[in-house]
Amino acid sequence: MIVEDFTKLWNKLSRDWKLTLEQELAPLTESQLHILELLLESSAMKPSDFVQHLSTTPAAITTILDRMERNELISRERDENDRRVVWINVTEKGFAEAVRGSNVRKAVIERSLDRISSHNQQLLVYLLTKVATPAEATTQTKVHMTP
Repeated sequence: MIVEDFTKLWNKLSRDWKLTLEQELAPLTESQLHILELLLESSAMKPSDFVQHLSTTPAAITTILDRMERNELISRERDENDRRVVWINVTEKGFAEAVRGSNVRKAVIERSLDRISSHNQQLLVYLLTKVATPAEATTQTKVHMTP
């Protein structure tokens, strides 16, 4: 019973957030925001570097990057030493959109969390962390924390 309830609630929350984010991020997409945030964390990246971070194919990443370049969110530059390598960089417009997108996402999540007390927000994060952390990591942490 609890699994079904959790699944229904998780799916509803995910669907609601996705729809709200699609509307409020436009014309930016969640994937584009994720790429911009990755680039801001690590500066220039190769297109192949995004595969491990996004749940999509290399061909789809190329399509996303093409659209982002057309919208002047990123630039592509050939490596000076190896012309086969292409580096992806954030433009000023891309930086501004990343900031806007992060603020939009934060506002969407805050509106959801504002429905519960601060204590329950902290408890929710604590419990979700336990659910999201693999059992081995929890065991290792317990062993590591024991004097």
